[in-house]
Amino acid sequence: MKSYLAAAIQMNSLPNLEKNLVQAEELIDLAVRQGAELIGLPENFSFLGDEDAKLDQAEAIAVESEKFLKTMAQRFQVTILGGGFPVPVGNGKVYNTALLIDPSGQELARYEKAHLFDVDLPDGNTYRESSSVLAGMRVPPIHPSKELGQIGLSVCYDVRFPELYRHLSQMGAEVLFVPAAFTAYTGKDHWQVLLQARAIENTCYVVAPAQTGRHNSIRQSHGHAMIIDPWGVILADAGDKPGIAIASIEPARLDQVRRQMPSLQHRVFV
Repeated sequence: MKSYLAAAIQMNSLPNLEKNLVQAEELIDLAVRQGAELIGLPENFSFLGDEDAKLDQAEAIAVESEKFLKTMAQRFQVTILGGGFPVPVGNGKVYNTALLIDPSGQELARYEKAHLFDVDLPDGNTYRESSSVLAGMRVPPIHPSKELGQIGLSVCYDVRFPELYRHLSQMGAEVLFVPAAFTAYTGKDHWQVLLQARAIENTCYVVAPAQTGRHNSIRQSHGHAMIIDPWGVILADAGDKPGIAIASIEPARLDQVRRQMPSLQHRVFV
């Protein structure tokens, strides 16, 4: 593992595939021009807002999203995570799929979101992700990269389930992706502290791309894409506008924190 720059992209995706991919390309280009070698796009990067429309267009969204990720990775010669897009499963539902692509355009890892956001919030909004999404049944993968480190995948609501990240750390994770479309209501209280907790308890870097702003008449995301170091220090925060959070991933810092706080070695209950 070498020192390198990672970028967590922050988008305001809409129920418009073409516009979203244009926005994503502009932000990927911005990240590359600043030197990023590992780039993460948020959950629902290619389509966000209207569930019925998403299901109607799911096949096209899936095909175009995967094609886009491979094209961008090859064009810019970087490793890219597409943090979540719908992939039809043949029963009227989709998997919320995260896809990691290498600079040659090859798939490195794929994860179908396991924890679905079925929640009634005090602000009056109700979310039933399970109405259109089938939960993935496989634990998230680790992608071992000699240059970028051991990369673990997750998606949004997963961040509330620490056992998932403990599993990733047990498999050797060093960099944890948490792409999200966190709601504005929950994000203001929980987004940052949850990301810091996952970084601290697993002594890992966390790269958290995010959605921000309004996506339709009822859907609004919190923003604040972040990169956090293994001590829980916020290295970069994209604020509440579309843009990027970019920071250096340092193997020496990872080693230092794990020496100073060897909590992964002190676990009693497995």
